[in-house]
Amino acid sequence: MLIIQPCFPTLHSLSPSISAQANKYQPFLFAKPPLHARFSSKLYSPIARLRTKHLQSQIEMNGFEAGDDEEMEDDSDVSWRGGGFGGREGEEKDYDRDPEFAEILGSCLDDPDKAKSKMEERLRKKRNKILHTKTGSPNPMIVKFNKFDFSNSYIWLEFYNAPLEKDVSLICDTIRAWHIVGRLGGCNSMNMQLSQSPLDKRPTYDAIQGANVTPATFYNIGDLEVQDNLARIWVDIGTSEPLLLDILINALTQLSSDYVGIKQVVFGGSEFENWKENLKTEDTGYSIHKI
Repeated sequence: MLIIQPCFPTLHSLSPSISAQANKYQPFLFAKPPLHARFSSKLYSPIARLRTKHLQSQIEMNGFEAGDDEEMEDDSDVSWRGGGFGGREGEEKDYDRDPEFAEILGSCLDDPDKAKSKMEERLRKKRNKILHTKTGSPNPMIVKFNKFDFSNSYIWLEFYNAPLEKDVSLICDTIRAWHIVGRLGGCNSMNMQLSQSPLDKRPTYDAIQGANVTPATFYNIGDLEVQDNLARIWVDIGTSEPLLLDILINALTQLSSDYVGIKQVVFGGSEFENWKENLKTEDTGYSIHKI
């Protein structure tokens, strides 16, 4: 009877080498993804961040600890942070600088009603920075003409109340801007190419026609005089250009609605009711402002 001797070592003799190899190549037996391979949270929406955070917590609960990842990072010189879009983190805008807003977004999934109440509270606190309360008058501004002469006339303003210093400054800026645009010929109704062109066609502009049109220049303007709740300013528009008056009326209408209530505007007339020519001192409420 033949007895065949085994030509391979027994399993018992191989166990030490397998154990040694297992200790040497331990990462291959227990595969763990490096924690730095996670995508940057700044490139995703707040909902995606919450899902990523939840996934990371599940990974850590299953035994993937940060300490093991640090050992793998030491064994390898490969940086996971620079891969993909991670290298542009410095160029991306940081949207996490508002902890209050981050808290609202963090609770929008778990408790939408709570997030809504927090958002309403945030809007209520910062309302003054978002919405500006109108301080003007809801009543429409009345416009009258009294023998108005484009070359030599007063424009009278009657306010509901005596204007404050900031109101007078705003009125002066409005009239000053109106005068500058008119002085540069910007209110010339003879050259209205774009406003008179059809809306369904691509707009075109004829430079030769615009250069040869009769100029309309605002000649001269006086200073703004304020007496109690009245104000007046002398103008010399020169050419009869109604467009200049339309622009001023539109600006004063918006000014009256949003900032300081103007009861009426009167174009023309050398006198106005309740205006006293002999009262020109500060004690009587009179002041003059340079345009």
